[in-house]
Amino acid sequence: MDPGRLVVVSNRLPIVIRRAGSSQWQISPGSGGLVTAMGPVLKHRGGLWLGWLGIPREDCPSERRLNSLLTTGTSRTGYSLRYVHLRREEIEKYYYGFSNEILWPLFHDLFSHCNFDPCYWETYQLVNKKFAEHVKNHTQKGDYLWVHDYQLILVARELRRLGLDRQIGFFLHIPFPPLDIFLKLPWRFQILEALLKYDLIGFQTARDRRNFIGCVRALLGYRVSGRGQVNTITVDDRQVLAGSFPISIDYREFADFAKTQEVADQAWIIHANLPRRQIILGVDRLDYTKGIPQRLLAFENALARYPEMRRKVTLLQVVVPSRQGVEEYEKLRHEIERLVGEINGRYTEVGWTPVHYIFRSLPRKELVAYYRTCEIALITPLKDGMNLVAKEYCASSTEGNGVLILSEFAGAAAQFYPHALLVNPYDLEGVADAIYQAFTMGQEERQSRMRRLQATIQKNDIVNWVNSFLRAGISKDLNDFPQMEFFVPKQ
Repeated sequence: MDPGRLVVVSNRLPIVIRRAGSSQWQISPGSGGLVTAMGPVLKHRGGLWLGWLGIPREDCPSERRLNSLLTTGTSRTGYSLRYVHLRREEIEKYYYGFSNEILWPLFHDLFSHCNFDPCYWETYQLVNKKFAEHVKNHTQKGDYLWVHDYQLILVARELRRLGLDRQIGFFLHIPFPPLDIFLKLPWRFQILEALLKYDLIGFQTARDRRNFIGCVRALLGYRVSGRGQVNTITVDDRQVLAGSFPISIDYREFADFAKTQEVADQAWIIHANLPRRQIILGVDRLDYTKGIPQRLLAFENALARYPEMRRKVTLLQVVVPSRQGVEEYEKLRHEIERLVGEINGRYTEVGWTPVHYIFRSLPRKELVAYYRTCEIALITPLKDGMNLVAKEYCASSTEGNGVLILSEFAGAAAQFYPHALLVNPYDLEGVADAIYQAFTMGQEERQSRMRRLQATIQKNDIVNWVNSFLRAGISKDLNDFPQMEFFVPKQ
């Protein structure tokens, strides 16, 4: 193992293992922004990805079969994989419990959804310790450790307790709450102190970084210095960096794929089935932070107040299944389906249905075809760390005539102002007005706005995100770290 190896630590591995029969198993690539971002980095630098397999230990194949599957995965990805086993009870309390019933809603300012069960905290600590032990066993001095997201906040704390001397960076993919919200967390001091065991803490936006710095000052009293993208926190005899590093997408890859013939053919089919109207697109994972019920009510408000839109627009709402079997998410699904039924029942006419609802994951070709086809994107989360769907939509707009309506509480809003139509998702009439503004917007203004949105994404793409974080975490001067040269995007 060469010195300077990059080690990515995340809740899930970038592969999916699933049973294909009574005794057969299959392995397939994982999906998501983190896989897209870090895969090429590890492949070119030579690295390691450590994470959970995604299935309970009780359901896993034999170790021999599992190692064979991981060997296949390693040959496909081009970098090493190491897994952490989690038992079913650990998954329930660490992942579904502390991570998704406490940190997820609290960090999204929706603390009414929190369940502060003390047993969740105990298991969260134990699982983070388990991850840390695996990191210690599979890394060596000189490796740079990059830990990702809210499920693994305590990993650096546990590594320090194990006496491990490594450079450790952490990136939070979700928002960080303001002080008045963070104070509601019973383990607020432990979480803050654990984050300060990292050498670099990365946040999506300057607002998230300011919220974190405010909590550190108010609750711990540490001295904070620096301006701009990165702050320095003095913790005893150490200096901890806290910076904002907005995550992005591979702009060129999306733009090129959207221009392919297979996507063009799919896009033609979509418009042939929904002719002579503007299509409004919503794409979301099933989650209460995404504001889907509020969006449907705003669309209904637009139809009621602007009757000239009827028969001329269709809302295409895609909901990707998530956390199936969890009661709260099942209730949300039923509420969405009830609202879709009520709107269609009230406004449907012969030859026109106002809302088309899809509850499934979309193949990539179909998703990008929707991005390319739909004249308006309606992306209105109640709170979001960044929202890469907004960036994917803009990158895939081949004709440059799409209009982006975006929640001002999405991390991407800071980058997209004033070229997107920013809205408050709780303001139903305000969102309805934005829908009408997009519907009536002229071609010249549409293209002008989209050109600027695309230029912003192209300049600040996924390569820039990786570069900026590693530059801050490993070297103050990029020239001191020549192994990063491969990050230069293809022309």
